[in-house]
Amino acid sequence: MDADSDVALDILITNVVCVFRTRCHLNLRKIALEGANVIYKRDVGKVLMKLRKPRITATIWSSGKIICTGATSEEEAKFGARRLARSLQKLGFQVIFTDFKVVNVLAVCNMPFEIRLPEFTKNNRPHASYEPELHPAVCYRIKSLRATLQIFSTGSITVTGNLDLMHTCSELHHSLLMDAALSCVGSRSSSSGVLHAHMAVSAAHGLSVLRTQLYLQTFE
Repeated sequence: MDADSDVALDILITNVVCVFRTRCHLNLRKIALEGANVIYKRDVGKVLMKLRKPRITATIWSSGKIICTGATSEEEAKFGARRLARSLQKLGFQVIFTDFKVVNVLAVCNMPFEIRLPEFTKNNRPHASYEPELHPAVCYRIKSLRATLQIFSTGSITVTGNLDLMHTCSELHHSLLMDAALSCVGSRSSSSGVLHAHMAVSAAHGLSVLRTQLYLQTFE
């Protein structure tokens, strides 16, 4: 395998969380009685409303704050939020769609190699922590990006952060991936080790395009 070749990493955005405000008071009881696909959580003072297209779930408070989850792109999240605002307008509320913001993004990707978590954790302290008796993944925190990565031995990585993370994720390039790659190199034979090393280097090079792929998929 050519170590300089690009590796196409499959980056999948599974959840985009957004928030917006209506600039008006919302009568939760009225929404529960007249709205469609709603669940009234009276004990906690909120209403859950579900949309089918796009498939999102909104948490509505009487103050006019609304949080939407379940979208798979920023565009879908904004479209769903606007559609929800129109639904509330049809119920008689003077809704003004304001302060829309994406607050969290969950994405997953798979490395084409396995990762030895104990060695990876040792090489990346204090950012990485590993407690196998509690969770099978390494928790890797990036305070500067306000992001958290869950790294599994299979090579699966779950990234949680705000939208800025998707724009600056290139900071996770060789320093992180090369450590992971070196941790996965087998020692059964020299030829096998060389093959795995080439795969690791190529995969690390491929992750340098992680930011671009995440950014583009966010707006698909």
